[in-house]
Amino acid sequence: MREATRPVDQLVLVPDDIDLSKSPLAGQLGVETYVLGAFNPGLTRLPNGNLLMMVRIAEALRDPIRDGKVHAIRWEAGRFVLDAWPLDQVDTTDPRAFMVKVEGWKILGLTSLSWLLPVELMSDGLGVIEIHYDRAIAPQGDWECYGIEDPRISKVGDQWFMTTCSVSPERHSTTLYVSDNGVDWTFDGIVLDHQNKDMLIFEGMIEGQFWAQTRPLGDLYFAYPPGSEWRAGPSINLATSPDGRHWRPHLKPGLRPHANTIATARMGGGAPPILTDEGWLTLWHGVEPNDSVGIYRTYWSILHAGDPSRVVRTEHAPLLEANAALTAPLDHQMYLRDIVFTTGIVEHGDAYVVASGEADLACRITHIPKAIFRSG
Repeated sequence: MREATRPVDQLVLVPDDIDLSKSPLAGQLGVETYVLGAFNPGLTRLPNGNLLMMVRIAEALRDPIRDGKVHAIRWEAGRFVLDAWPLDQVDTTDPRAFMVKVEGWKILGLTSLSWLLPVELMSDGLGVIEIHYDRAIAPQGDWECYGIEDPRISKVGDQWFMTTCSVSPERHSTTLYVSDNGVDWTFDGIVLDHQNKDMLIFEGMIEGQFWAQTRPLGDLYFAYPPGSEWRAGPSINLATSPDGRHWRPHLKPGLRPHANTIATARMGGGAPPILTDEGWLTLWHGVEPNDSVGIYRTYWSILHAGDPSRVVRTEHAPLLEANAALTAPLDHQMYLRDIVFTTGIVEHGDAYVVASGEADLACRITHIPKAIFRSG
């Protein structure tokens, strides 16, 4: 297939591109569903030279509230079912989810369920070659009965590793899938048994060890001393592993939010770090608080090749911001704005192909010159 000259910043997959008759949920619920979002794609290069996006498909109930109850989709014993919650027991202010009214902690229910869809792209990422519905990844156990979210793909040696966020009442864990070809994936267990939305395995080893960025979450953080350059809150930590399965937190911290930069008041990993001549290039997201979920932007840092806890260089200006011009044709489907959430990066000549979720709705591909990240 010949690759035409195209813009270097575009949406390559939108909700209307998804055929739900081929969904893992098809024919099981007895009610209408729709694609709330096709977004946050993991990205890798396949042995044939093409790219593969592993896309999060959020399949939602068209009418979650009916007969005085709100409904949630759940996997159970090899099939998908609906649970019904009386409206007087929940808060349905957010159309994507509902909050169960209890004392002392937050309990969330979802009106959508996410599964993963492999989408093969041209070598520059700017056109779809094939959507592999036959290789879709859906929940297969109680640990992910409410869905699988936000895949990140790393190739280390001859094997591909994909971390995912698995959602269930049992735990909010990080799960691992492995592949020998980047297309066919095998479940390989839970690797982080706590709430962690952004585990990214480095694309390469350091002194025989796997490295990863993690981002543990909680409701309590301890303050830095007055005058510190750092802001307390969610930050990007580091972990090491002898085999990519068993992880030990690194003693030194990773990337932390700066006290005087409100745009990165909350932060987390984006694309898996890749090795360059100057160190590990890591793309991460910063979140500026607003009245909604926040304004998500993509930033970058270079980490020391031998010690990723050392930041060699970083840039406080955003690398990517939400692009309203891209989503203008999808305005009737928008439910969030001001969000770009970068989840993948591969090399392509003198540029990097960067994959992001745009507005929690669609997949965005951007070409970014390598020169931007070089010193001097």
